[in-house]
Amino acid sequence: QVQLVESGGGSVQSGGSLRLSCAASKYIYSSYSMGWFRQAPGKEREGVAGIDTSGIITYADSVKGRFTISQDNAKNTLYLQMNSLRPEDTAMYYCASALGRLGSWGLLQPAYFTYWGQGTQVTVSS
Repeated sequence: QVQLVESGGGSVQSGGSLRLSCAASKYIYSSYSMGWFRQAPGKEREGVAGIDTSGIITYADSVKGRFTISQDNAKNTLYLQMNSLRPEDTAMYYCASALGRLGSWGLLQPAYFTYWGQGTQVTVSS
């Protein structure tokens, strides 16, 4: 019902920046919480950043101060600005949505999200 398409991934050196985009198939930001998640080979999927219907924003401790989540309602697009990238940030990054308000803790829980994009690869070299 809600289609999400990520873009903006790529390969950068340590300290570099990337901006990921997530285009939604319809205007969803008034009713859906949105989040960014990542998964590296051999690791569990983890929450990176999220924003819920009330405007609450939360970040994983590992990215706090380096990543910024934002949304452009007119374009129906979610963004993740990633600065000061580290090799440990290397992963497949996914955009996801969930109906309703999740709150600070829930925004980082993959199991709470229903709709997922196909993912975009981010690789950070030393």
